[in-house]
Amino acid sequence: MNSHGFQITCYFNVTKAVLEAELGVASAETHFERALGIARQQQAKSWELRAAISMARLWRDQGMREEARDLLAPVYGWLTEGFDTLDLKGARALLGELA
Repeated sequence: MNSHGFQITCYFNVTKAVLEAELGVASAETHFERALGIARQQQAKSWELRAAISMARLWRDQGMREEARDLLAPVYGWLTEGFDTLDLKGARALLGELA
């Protein structure tokens, strides 16, 4: 695993709640933005989805529902298979909540 792959793994082993509690909302947002950037750079769609879900939940909790939907919807729309996975089920439910 290269260093970016390790970074992605580390980002997703830390939950939104832990980041918020330990680092504050702004730092949590920074971590998720970085994870999104790395996932996009590596064209790792499943990791991008996970980062987008985490960021969307954070934004939802901050009252930024439209921004959350605008971030998550395109990522969810790119995926063409695996709709029975927990990640995609979670994304679909979150998008329904944000509609």
